Amino acid sequence: MEHKENKTAVSMTVNGKHIQAEVLPETRLLDVLREELHLLGTKEGCSIGECGACTVLMNGRTVNACMVLAGSADGAEIMTIEGVCGPEGELHPIQQAFIDAGAVHCGFCTPGMIISTLSLLMKNPQPKDDQIQEALSGNLCRCTGYHQIFKAVRLASERMHRKE
Repeated sequence: MEHKENKTAVSMTVNGKHIQAEVLPETRLLDVLREELHLLGTKEGCSIGECGACTVLMNGRTVNACMVLAGSADGAEIMTIEGVCGPEGELHPIQQAFIDAGAVHCGFCTPGMIISTLSLLMKNPQPKDDQIQEALSGNLCRCTGYHQIFKAVRLASERMHRKE
């Protein structure tokens, strides 16, 4: 049975919305996102930070939400896959590029791949293949063989760069 006195209050901004939660010291950011906020796009794959299915942006940097204690996210700005689309629910150019390039197969890795791609393209709007490979190195995919994913990143880069 959980005791209230063991919990700590944390507050953070998730996808532009301020939230507060009471968490135990061992509660992970992933648990808050999935269990408290019901943001199920952030997946739990390996629970050891190897697969990238739980990748989110925390203060503008990619992190594995399974490896971040919720208490250390206190005051942070978090973006999950649910926060990537536009205000009216329209797909982000990266999301559309993943669809158009056939980079969405089973879909389990897709949210983490899209978040990692977003992080890359925010820093480097026109990455080379080796930079794409490095940026996605923490995200595993069992279905695509990565060819379509690289194609999607290049396509998103072209579309986003064209708009500038």
